Amino acid sequence: MSILDRLQLNGRVALVTGGTKGLGKSMAEGLAEAGASVAIISRHGSEATEVAAAIAAATGQKCQGYQCDVTVPEQVEALVAAVLADFGQVDILVNNAGINIRGAIDELTLEQFLEVQTINVTGPWLLCQALAGHFKERRYGRVINMGSTLSIIAIANRTPYATSKGAILQMTRALALEWAPYGITVNCVMPGPFATEMNLPIKDNPAAYQDFISKLPVGRWGELDEIQGVAVFLASEASSFMTGAALAIDGGWTVQ
Repeated sequence: MSILDRLQLNGRVALVTGGTKGLGKSMAEGLAEAGASVAIISRHGSEATEVAAAIAAATGQKCQGYQCDVTVPEQVEALVAAVLADFGQVDILVNNAGINIRGAIDELTLEQFLEVQTINVTGPWLLCQALAGHFKERRYGRVINMGSTLSIIAIANRTPYATSKGAILQMTRALALEWAPYGITVNCVMPGPFATEMNLPIKDNPAAYQDFISKLPVGRWGELDEIQGVAVFLASEASSFMTGAALAIDGGWTVQ
């Protein structure tokens, strides 16, 4: 099998949380372009349906939108059941849904801290738990957890987000060991600054934006479609010998 064949996702089904905007939407588009059918997940069902229809029209792949709050166990279980009923299988799980609340620790509330942990950490854990039996039974799965450069470095005034993304990296490593005997790989992608909706407060602040640019050897933020290559690779047979890895896609920020 050629390397290009190994990168194809024909016949695979991907479930992408937070798939209606930003990096999640871009990854969903890339997976569909590589041949996968895609389930788009959002707390807003109408947005998920709209994005799924657009990706289906652009790629010719089966795509469907679903409403789900990934922090609610009952909703996650119902979501997995619905996707399996509609697609017959799930091969690829992209845990992308997340939020960021910035601020000094003495200006934040406990509720804000816990909200970030619940969405960014509990959500991916619940999705992995809900799909564990399916992946194990089929002895196959590709899990892509979205970490951050803040999984391994730190920025002031980011205690909720940095804590959650550090946890995602460790969850990835532990689950990679747990699932390796079943042919299931679990890897972590660590994006640097991309022009997503979550990062608009920085991008729209000239001083903060230039401060970020100064840290990036490539001298610019990432474009959304630049996340697609690593997503397709980790979802494909080309990455079959990789598990528990953390891949930075950050313009060289974390190598300094």
